[in-house]
Amino acid sequence: MREPDKTDLAIPDFALVVLIGSTGSGKSTFAARHFLPTEIISSDRCRALVSDNETDQDVSADAFDLAREIASKRLKYRKLAVIDATNVRAADRKAWIELARKWHTLPVAVVIDPGVDVCVARNALRPDRPFGAGVVQRMTTEIRKGLGGLQREGFRQVWKLTSEASIDTARVTRQPLWTDKRDHHGPFDIIGDIHGCADELQALLAQLGYSVAWSEDHGERIVAVTPPEGRKIVFVGDLVDRGPNVPDTLRIAMSMVAAGAAYCVQGNHERKLSRWLEGRKVTIAHGLQQTIDQLGAQDRGLREALPAFLDSLRSHVWLDDGRLAVAHAGLKEEMIGRGSGAVREFALYGETTGEIDEFGLPVRADWTAAYRGKTAVVYGHTPVLSAEWVNNTLCIDTGCVFGGKLTALRWPERELVEVPAIQTWSEPVRPLGGSSGLGRSAQADADGVLDYEDVSGRRWIETELRGRVVVAEENASAALEVMSRFALSPQWLMYLPPTMSPSETSSQSGWLERPEEAFAHFRERGVTQIVCEEKHMGSRAVIALCRDAQAARDRFGVPGDETGAIWTRTGRSFFNGTGMTEGLLARLRARVEAVDLWKELNSDWLLLDAEIMPWSAKASSLIESQYAPVATSAAAGLQASREALARAMARGIDAASLDARLEDRAARAARYATAWAPYVWPVSGIEDLKVAPFHLLASEGRVWFDHDHVWHMTLAERLAAGVVTRTQWRVVDLADAGACAEAVAWWETLTGSGGEGMVVKPRDFVSRNKKGVIQPALKVRGREYLRIIYGPEYDAPDNLVRLRERGLGGKRSLALREFALGHEALKRFVARQPLRRVHECVFGVLALESEPIDPRL
Repeated sequence: MREPDKTDLAIPDFALVVLIGSTGSGKSTFAARHFLPTEIISSDRCRALVSDNETDQDVSADAFDLAREIASKRLKYRKLAVIDATNVRAADRKAWIELARKWHTLPVAVVIDPGVDVCVARNALRPDRPFGAGVVQRMTTEIRKGLGGLQREGFRQVWKLTSEASIDTARVTRQPLWTDKRDHHGPFDIIGDIHGCADELQALLAQLGYSVAWSEDHGERIVAVTPPEGRKIVFVGDLVDRGPNVPDTLRIAMSMVAAGAAYCVQGNHERKLSRWLEGRKVTIAHGLQQTIDQLGAQDRGLREALPAFLDSLRSHVWLDDGRLAVAHAGLKEEMIGRGSGAVREFALYGETTGEIDEFGLPVRADWTAAYRGKTAVVYGHTPVLSAEWVNNTLCIDTGCVFGGKLTALRWPERELVEVPAIQTWSEPVRPLGGSSGLGRSAQADADGVLDYEDVSGRRWIETELRGRVVVAEENASAALEVMSRFALSPQWLMYLPPTMSPSETSSQSGWLERPEEAFAHFRERGVTQIVCEEKHMGSRAVIALCRDAQAARDRFGVPGDETGAIWTRTGRSFFNGTGMTEGLLARLRARVEAVDLWKELNSDWLLLDAEIMPWSAKASSLIESQYAPVATSAAAGLQASREALARAMARGIDAASLDARLEDRAARAARYATAWAPYVWPVSGIEDLKVAPFHLLASEGRVWFDHDHVWHMTLAERLAAGVVTRTQWRVVDLADAGACAEAVAWWETLTGSGGEGMVVKPRDFVSRNKKGVIQPALKVRGREYLRIIYGPEYDAPDNLVRLRERGLGGKRSLALREFALGHEALKRFVARQPLRRVHECVFGVLALESEPIDPRL
């Protein structure tokens, strides 16, 4: 008697479901009843998409290519896919098995076979199926002949519905994969490879706050482990082999897993022990004999429970809403939360290059260098001297059995807890691994080469201040060109300053910019207090200042004896040689030490935003090649015109109005020729430079955007002496008309005596209203400085009318986006995220600079 069909189909929630049935079997009806329209990939629908005809068999090959491509995209993003096609032959199903393997998903077969007569009757009712019973008979025969071999083909589940009743009453439920524990949020304590070091394990558990109590029950050794409230252990595998007390290690892990207080993933040593217990042929090596001998002397309860425990271990666990994955030897991003033989093998053994090292051991491929996933992967297997984060991955096998340490990671705190090994229990064949030994971290080693894929193409960068910032592909290409050809060492480059928008144009006669418009801008947006800062006419510079060369190596991962770096807004080194850079850094370091800032900030490095004067220190070639020739040619041309006009007037021609106009133009040209004089002086050495810092951007563990500009300017004043020059500034209450008038008069005095202008900022470094982040700063430039920017005659009445129509929207948007990216870059750097994550933002700032915005704004 035939076994009745099982009608409760419990399938994985991530799977490739392949429906198998002849024409007329009801596959499409079944699919529509149990799956979402977006999950169903129908061969008939794909024929229609290709040829507008669902029954056009001539396009079947292209239709199935399309079906495979759609299924591939869904599986790539870990979405269930259902293949609605006849799939009657093993050759037809082979492509689906291969696709499932490619994306590490479980292939599930659902056979729908209501009987030949039912299929024939249904086809007879459809005008688009003008074929007889022979087609259905051949298909059904083929399906039934291959039923027994579906699992051998590679299907992990096979469901058979062989009657109309079973098809109609079938119920499909979805179950998470065994590895999918995303709804478990911990907190967790993840413990590295133990290898039978039971005493060290108990010491580590005690340090983590777990209590361990031993007892006996009918001659059986029993352990009970009580965790701190809410916490749970995750063992990364390799509980057994090499160490002195494998049985107690197993007892602790098994009891905690049984009590729901722990997860344990399978290690390669557990795999081998399991195979030995099953009687399979294995090589007795790498400590397995010690485990066999120790287990042989134990009570029967442990030995009898062990096979089931080992068999229950999975390749990995995926936890905490997908933020954490734990696997013995690690996992590539595309394997997390998936299931296949390749996933199991990688999780157990990692990846090797195929080479053998001088110790006779396989050379391991560094999969972590290419890891780019948002999920943190914690693993063991390859012992290292100390646990270090690399690209959001962490190896916590610190070689306890080899005389190292037993390490745990607290999650989500990301805190490491360690206990030293009592002794060396097993001599390592290969010395414990770690970073390069050049004084750099493992992450710095991984950051040594940046991947083109990390910064190229159209990018969407998530920022705290402004949400998603989009960088166009063509802009990213321009940024990559600059960064790859001209930028300083990328290890330093964690920040580029944003552009700054000018104020709205002034309506006052003879003026293009005045402070009143900047005040009104912030007042209208709800800002009550502003800080007005003198705008030095120098060159913008970012200064990374380290306490000494060792601090630079430790924090920035740079080789050599550099003690910092100074760079421009485009990431280029500010000075051509290291001599000027190190000399200026030494003087700045002396000022920091004089006010004891290292101790106050508890940091060995600072990042400063500053102006370096004179302007000519960087712009001398610009003055010589662009501005000075304009002044010279203007003077010469106007002089020649006035001489010609004088000769014409001597002959009695009335040209007085033209002469007055030429005189006015000559006067403007003369003012242009002297406009940059206050910003230029000879620079023969460091003694001739002045530095005006105005922001402390970051230091160890801190981004200082949460302190207002009064704090920043007060700090800058403390540094002012020697090479550090003071910046004049004042706080203005926007509701106080008198204070506003005084600030305007102050600006007029500054600019009238040759100053560039001032910068107006909300008092808060990051200021918001209902519409979001407010402009971080507006510049209000003086009349004569604007002459350099816009030309000698910019303030002639006709020209001012035209210039007042300048659009500021693009510049304002650019300033806000770059400000958000700069803040995000610093946050990531301070959080010690991989350099590629920092550079994503830095490249974004440089890319945005290639947008078509008027450079004079």
